[in-house]
Amino acid sequence: MLSGVDPGLVRLRLAGIGTASMILAAAATSGVRRLSGQPVTVVLVAAMLAMISNLAVNETEVTRLRGTTLLMLGPALVSLAAGTLLEPHHVVADVVFVTVTMVAVYIRRFGARGFALGMAAFMAFFLPQLLHVTRDQLPWLLVAATLGIGSTLLLRGWAFAERPQRTLDRLARAFRARVHALVHAAADLLTVPPPAVADQLHDLERRRARLNDTALLLADSLERGGAERQDDPERRHEGDRDGAHRALALLDAELAAERLAVATERLVQHESPVAGSSRHALLTGLERLLTASATGTAPAMISTLLEEAKRSVGAPATETQGHNDRIQRVAFAVIRLADALETAQRAQGATPGDHTTARPPDGPDGGGAPVERPAGLDRSAGSGTDQDTATGTDADRPQGLALSTRQALQVGIATSLAIVVGELVSPARWYWAVLTAFIVFANTSSRGDVISRGWQRLVGTVGGVLAGMGLAVLVSGHELPALLVLFGCAFLMLYLVRISQSLLAFWVTAVLAVLYGLIGQFSVQALVLRIEETAVGVAMGTLAAYLVLPKRTREAFGEALDEMVDAADAVLTGSVERILGRDPASPLERLTRDLHQALSTLRERAKPLDNPLPWRRGRSSYQRTLRVLTAVEYYARSLARVADDVSEPRWAPTLRPAATAVRTNLNALRRMLQRRQTEETASAEDLIDAAEAYAAHTPDPDHRAALLRATRPLRGIDQVVVKFATDIGRSGEAIRTQSLRTSA
Repeated sequence: MLSGVDPGLVRLRLAGIGTASMILAAAATSGVRRLSGQPVTVVLVAAMLAMISNLAVNETEVTRLRGTTLLMLGPALVSLAAGTLLEPHHVVADVVFVTVTMVAVYIRRFGARGFALGMAAFMAFFLPQLLHVTRDQLPWLLVAATLGIGSTLLLRGWAFAERPQRTLDRLARAFRARVHALVHAAADLLTVPPPAVADQLHDLERRRARLNDTALLLADSLERGGAERQDDPERRHEGDRDGAHRALALLDAELAAERLAVATERLVQHESPVAGSSRHALLTGLERLLTASATGTAPAMISTLLEEAKRSVGAPATETQGHNDRIQRVAFAVIRLADALETAQRAQGATPGDHTTARPPDGPDGGGAPVERPAGLDRSAGSGTDQDTATGTDADRPQGLALSTRQALQVGIATSLAIVVGELVSPARWYWAVLTAFIVFANTSSRGDVISRGWQRLVGTVGGVLAGMGLAVLVSGHELPALLVLFGCAFLMLYLVRISQSLLAFWVTAVLAVLYGLIGQFSVQALVLRIEETAVGVAMGTLAAYLVLPKRTREAFGEALDEMVDAADAVLTGSVERILGRDPASPLERLTRDLHQALSTLRERAKPLDNPLPWRRGRSSYQRTLRVLTAVEYYARSLARVADDVSEPRWAPTLRPAATAVRTNLNALRRMLQRRQTEETASAEDLIDAAEAYAAHTPDPDHRAALLRATRPLRGIDQVVVKFATDIGRSGEAIRTQSLRTSA
């Protein structure tokens, strides 16, 4: 459970190293303070910048992490100096502050490094306003900033630098934990009474989504490992093969686990109570899978447990009368997942050069050997003949300002209003409104995101004030316990920052309450003012998001929908070309990962729309859109997986028209959802039947089975897309609900 909660221990490492950096920076600056006689503000500047440099730097490679952290010194020192020198000149300081916020948001367009440098500039200008520093402290403040960022660089860049192989092993362990959780939910689904089935189905879907997220993290880690090996000529070829085989084994296990979830869900939804013998067989197989996938199971026992799982479902799997098709599909799913887990275990432990063990067991020749592609084929021949007819044109894409430019203008207006209104509320604490107005635009893509982030921050602040007052009273007058509580709250803040904005604001406010107690400025009035100024910042941020170049939530969702459909189209095209003996323009592994990421982005963009408030209409329609596109993503990745093992150039006359029709329907659904045009979708079933007929007449039984597996994902995509498009076309209300161009 712990392995799955924090995949790769990413959050634990961030919180641990971040807190250690704050302690190291505070200790080093305390020594400087004793020698120089400076106030406690220099210690606070060092600790705060140590924390910010941990939060802001999201580079995945150690070398880039070191470079970005070091580069943060530049904007931090310049902003700190400007904020200190301008602090007495309120009007000029306010103008410069707004300019800094706009630049900080604008340079996010340059990726993770731009985000980190922007945060360094903003926070370094903010701290002098918060701490009311004086000009004579400036040299020591610059030293404190250097020590703060330097502490992070030392600990995160060198002393506790992440080792890629160790991260990979932890992510693989987390992946097993997620598979275990999904199998557990499937087993529970077969045992719960009928009234509890709906709740259990929801739990199954939630665990399936978490498995997808963990698999994406693991695939990214595998790719980064391969990229790092490109610099080593001796390891490059070997590393590419090892990474590719591990990635294929991972994809096999993920798809097999998802197939088990889908088969079990359909069984409980469409069957009367499962017969006792069949139910016992399925549950026994699932129990063996549970034990085999548990992270504490000894590796030597896993193969035995997986074999027992397959034997347990042998009876329903070999039943030939066709009376229990859905039970049989669950049995097949248990067998497939057992095979996939065994393959993944071999792939993870394979030595360099040992690649046959890492192949999936269901290859076209029955033994998992790599497929030999026909020689002499032009890489690009025929690969793009029907691409333009099925894919949306550039004219269909949303136009307008880049997101970073739009947000820079919005945050400039929001912070300007926050300064004015915030000073009316409290001339001494106005900066909290500015900070909130800035933070609510971080990593957002629409005004719905801004609203969601704003109210979460407000709720967290209210809770943090209540908790902070209790903690401050508890440790009042006791410096050492107060410091321990302070760093404990900071640890929790860093650990939970990627989970929830409410929890982040909660612990930030608790830290401030204890901090005010340490420096003798604690008062209930100050904490109440924080709530008021936070509310001002949320209101000004929301106002700017709605009135200044608004980015509608549905428009952002529509852009993500475009990206997802384009990614699915690319996977379908590449998979078909691979089956027909031609190499796709981009590696299928990369295309499937891009599709997976596009679906994750689509889910994030849908969160503000998936709101239970009564004035949010169309909630169920967006949920259904996500379910349909999740199915499309699943089937597309399944086809890509099959394409790695199948080669049949003579299949082109029937397979390519079938795939083109499926892609055309998918893009027609996209246009209907975007309300760019209304058009009819025609089922591709006849064309898929023709392709399936060719496969069914293949003499070799293993090759025939492999070809038939390739037609199933195409049929699955066509069925879900055409059904959804038909349902939309039947009701004008459905189209109005689904339209992504109306205002949020």
